[in-house]
Amino acid sequence: MTTALELAALDLPEPVRRGIRDAGFVTATAIQEAALPLALKGKDVAGQSQTGTGKTAAFLIAAFTRCLRHPAPARSGPTAPRVLIIAPTRELVVQIRADAQLLGAHTGLRILAVYGGVDYAKQRDELGEACDVLVGTPGRLIDYLKQLVWSPARVEVLVIDEADRLFDMGFIADLRFILRKLPKPEKRQSFLFSATLSFRVMELTWEFMNNPTQITITPHQKTAENAEQVLYHVGREEKFSLLLGLLRQEGGSRILIFANTREEARRLEDRLGRNGWQARALTGDVDQKKRLKLLNDFKDGTLPILVATDVASRGLHIEGVSHVVNWDLPQDAEDYVHRIGRTARAGAAGKAISLADEAGALELEPIEKFIGEKIRVEWAEDEWYLPEIKPTSEERRRYAEEKRQRMAARGGRVGSGPGRSGGSRGGRPGASPGGRPGGPSRGPRRGR
Repeated sequence: MTTALELAALDLPEPVRRGIRDAGFVTATAIQEAALPLALKGKDVAGQSQTGTGKTAAFLIAAFTRCLRHPAPARSGPTAPRVLIIAPTRELVVQIRADAQLLGAHTGLRILAVYGGVDYAKQRDELGEACDVLVGTPGRLIDYLKQLVWSPARVEVLVIDEADRLFDMGFIADLRFILRKLPKPEKRQSFLFSATLSFRVMELTWEFMNNPTQITITPHQKTAENAEQVLYHVGREEKFSLLLGLLRQEGGSRILIFANTREEARRLEDRLGRNGWQARALTGDVDQKKRLKLLNDFKDGTLPILVATDVASRGLHIEGVSHVVNWDLPQDAEDYVHRIGRTARAGAAGKAISLADEAGALELEPIEKFIGEKIRVEWAEDEWYLPEIKPTSEERRRYAEEKRQRMAARGGRVGSGPGRSGGSRGGRPGASPGGRPGGPSRGPRRGR
């Protein structure tokens, strides 16, 4: 039986050690144990690991250590960061910056982040001042690079995070544009992390890294090992009543609920609020300022329930999520893994609850085939089905008008078009999407 690596046993500068203690890290995770000894020797690393396994801390510890042990070169001209971290989404950039500020609080290194959706001029002005660590999305990095606001000429450490996601989101051309501006691979240290080290990801390592060591941390299962998974079959007419009962039964301080469409997420926000639960919806059309506030409120416990579409299923690193609830089972089996990966992170425990109605049950077989296991089925007690406080006629009219205005702003028509939940029947809060007369009112019960 091997003994886990203690982070205190690593040869690290004292400012980095203090940051690790501030973060409460003691024992290295599997990816940290594999990558850090190599990284601290100056070697390039290409690592495959699931989200939430501690890879961010691994590359930050290595980068800070290198910066502190090698004197900073004299600066002249535009901002020339020593560490460049490229990530696919603004949420991930914000999270990496937060982790870097915590771990690097005693290093004296200036950390900046640039990403879309916020004040362009303000970020440009901030970047005009010298920084040591620059975290950004490809598009915003290129904007400021072309304006000569920053220079990649003195990058000593490159990090490409979630490389597979960069491909999926169509950023590979932008990524290559930036990488070709950097010092040659042998003149810098590079790290690449990805959920999968596919052929196209490995091409990046061959072209832009210096003989990297490939590390693959293969979990025993695709889903987080500490995430307890449970499935409830329920008729769509009583689905929300069961959700209310489960929220009361389970407790939990930080609950993430996933819906498949933005309209359904907003409808859940309204219905939960009307029934005494503080919840907010995070969807793709929420502006960046509001998005960041929602995430911060959720992280610090001010907001106990966040209802999200799959915009939040990857790239968000939110610690302490006690429960993930799949209100809708995802249509892509891989999204199920990403969703429940929001809980049980970095060794913590968590619970993933899925509600399968008549339509959602069709998605169950491909999900179980993809994850290689059956999701445990439980049957709800009768008393778990709590009565729902229905909207007033005035609330229904208000919701319909708000929906009409949102559709008009997007150039669509109410009750039509892709991404709609339940067609014309789905516009009323409290109505179950896609409901049909005569359908079963309640899922199967234990003992029947």
